[in-house]
Amino acid sequence: MPQPSRAAGRRPPALTAYSLPLHALRIFGACAVSLVLWFSAGRAVRAGLMWAGTEVSHGDYRQVRLVITMLIFTLIVLNELVVMVGMLHSVRGALQEIRVRREGGEADESMFGALNRATLVFATIYMAWSFHREDAREFAALDLMKRVDQDLKGAFSGIQGEGGRGLVDLDVRLSLGIAVAAYLLKTLFGWLHANGRGKGSGMLTTFFELAFAFYSVNAMLTFTGARSDWLEHRAVVAVAGDWIEQVKQAVPWWTAFWEWAGEVWPYVVDGLIVPLTWLTVASLVYGAFAEDTRAVVRGTRLDAVADRMEQAHSLTRSTMTRATTGFQERWVPPANAFRLAARGGAALFGTFCLCYVALRVGADYATRGAETLIGSEEPYFWLIIGPPLTFVKELVVAVLTTCLLAATFDIAATRSREAGEVITA
Repeated sequence: MPQPSRAAGRRPPALTAYSLPLHALRIFGACAVSLVLWFSAGRAVRAGLMWAGTEVSHGDYRQVRLVITMLIFTLIVLNELVVMVGMLHSVRGALQEIRVRREGGEADESMFGALNRATLVFATIYMAWSFHREDAREFAALDLMKRVDQDLKGAFSGIQGEGGRGLVDLDVRLSLGIAVAAYLLKTLFGWLHANGRGKGSGMLTTFFELAFAFYSVNAMLTFTGARSDWLEHRAVVAVAGDWIEQVKQAVPWWTAFWEWAGEVWPYVVDGLIVPLTWLTVASLVYGAFAEDTRAVVRGTRLDAVADRMEQAHSLTRSTMTRATTGFQERWVPPANAFRLAARGGAALFGTFCLCYVALRVGADYATRGAETLIGSEEPYFWLIIGPPLTFVKELVVAVLTTCLLAATFDIAATRSREAGEVITA
């Protein structure tokens, strides 16, 4: 009679906060090929869209071209969302939490289903924390580099250059018109998605959500500039400015405190808030809560306050919802992710943030070391060797970050399951 193998009866390794780096590497070893393929395909699509956008934005019928350019930029951002969700989804099979769900008879969600459900909230988070600014900077830098000769020649002739302005020169009337149309379509597909109608309604809602944001940017900048000019001459603003100056003179530590806060806050965002934001996306892909406001206060003293708010008049509830929309989009997802990580203990949260920051710092030092070792004084050498080096760095960081996010979710979800709290879609 054949004896069962030792591997067949071996229990999966215990998941603890301190095993997070090892668990992330284990996931990487199991899913490295799919992660590399996802990232590479995403970068290829991104490069093609970047090139197409910078080519289309110049020539005759410039306003029509700028409309198409903004559409291409929307696709660039959407591509980033799809690739991130795809990378997270591709490692599902390596998570113990997912295996337990499968053993319990829970059906696996398809890739399209995860995209349809996750990208809408992901886009909201992406926009709320202005992650799209890096995409815009890269687009503008590529456009400037490609137009440097023409713009330099035009400068000697008194002609203003067009390089790097493909995302900001769109006529305000066109911006408003297309933004209104995108908003109506976003609302329509959002209603279909909320009611479970339309197979790709979530993805279409995401696309028109991004389009609405980007096409309205010129109008918002124009109106914001006009409003700022108007406010500068208002008496109330002038009085408020005088009060602030008086406070600065009366309180010795006021200026020093805000200077210190301004220096520290970016590190808090990069080291704590941004990792939690990406953990939100991971938990959303794997079927946990992300945008539920009640989930933040559930089980705390504020839960009773939330119950009273739900019993309030509908006008009061709608007013509070509109007044706190921006706050909710920015802070509720990271708060939910923090609560998820906290279920694994303070050590899990600290280890996760430490590994997240160490990965980026280590990648920067490794890149600097590689550049020092390669070192060359040949003209234009780094124009050739720089992009491949940057690609390798971004590939390593993106792949290992995905594994780290998946491992953190896996440990937190396993701890929650052992405590009797099941995290499901």
